[in-house]
Amino acid sequence: MIQEKIEKIKEAIQEAKAANQEQLEAYRMQFISKKSVVGELFAEMRTIPNEQKKAFGQVVNEVKELAESKFKELIEHVSASTKQSKSTELDLTLPPSNLSAGGIHPLTATRQRIIEIFERIGFNLSEGPEIEDDWHNFTALNFPENHPAREMQDTFFLEKNPDIALRTHTSSVQVRVMENQKPPIRTLSPGRVYRNEAISARAHCIFHQVEGLYVDKNVGFADLKNTLYHFAKEMFGKETKVRFRPSYFPFTEPSAEIDISCQLCGGKGCNVCKGTGWVEIGGSGMVDPNVLENCGIDSKEYTGFAFGMGIERIAMLKYQIKDLRLFTENDVRFLQQFRSLV
Repeated sequence: MIQEKIEKIKEAIQEAKAANQEQLEAYRMQFISKKSVVGELFAEMRTIPNEQKKAFGQVVNEVKELAESKFKELIEHVSASTKQSKSTELDLTLPPSNLSAGGIHPLTATRQRIIEIFERIGFNLSEGPEIEDDWHNFTALNFPENHPAREMQDTFFLEKNPDIALRTHTSSVQVRVMENQKPPIRTLSPGRVYRNEAISARAHCIFHQVEGLYVDKNVGFADLKNTLYHFAKEMFGKETKVRFRPSYFPFTEPSAEIDISCQLCGGKGCNVCKGTGWVEIGGSGMVDPNVLENCGIDSKEYTGFAFGMGIERIAMLKYQIKDLRLFTENDVRFLQQFRSLV
């Protein structure tokens, strides 16, 4: 009886076929696994008389080796069939699929355009660290010790005594340039800055700034105004109007806010400009003599002007975007609108 069973198993193994992974697994379960028919033969070893166990064991091992050999053969067959089917599925005569190309982020495009405008009138590019010490972020820029910007509610401090913080403006880069370079200096400092503000449609705790600095002999406020007139008309169009409003900044004196005519209503008045026809884009002024002296520049021989603006604000005006949060939400529907930017 057992001998007949063994012969039938051998015959079944030799005749077995597999065309796919499912049939291959079925063969393994039938002839290779512990609960297979071959496994059952090993289990019957305990019913065989002791004097016959050696001979019976040799026969069962031969069946096991036959099953394993056949399994390897079937694996190779299925693998070859799969490769062949994949190669035949590929039709090289078909046209290529439409690969969607990416685009430049509107903030990147705006940053590049600002740099391009100022490079054409002699400004070079300077960058600095985003983690700053108190000297470069506040003290050298003439911030008094009791200034609100030094408080925890306005600035992200990483350490205290000495104070280390995420920079609140790229003016810190201008300080580093003035410390390491003799006038004339004409530089542009774009970069990411951080302020502890509630995130809304008009504000964010992380945003981008670009600040300009020009230090030389006989630099006056007229030079500042003409530089910003040039920028506004190059950035927003020749019909753009510019005005300066008196203001206060610790690092400039005199200081002025920079306004341009509203790009949405053409200066007639709308919700964006709150009916005034004007929109603020940044701040500016003549570099305070104390700042020049702090950086080792003789304020009696040299004067300079500085300005700063938010890149997000410029992009919102140029592309008529009404919510600042769209720049950082990575919504593909929003970003696809700027695919044509170069």
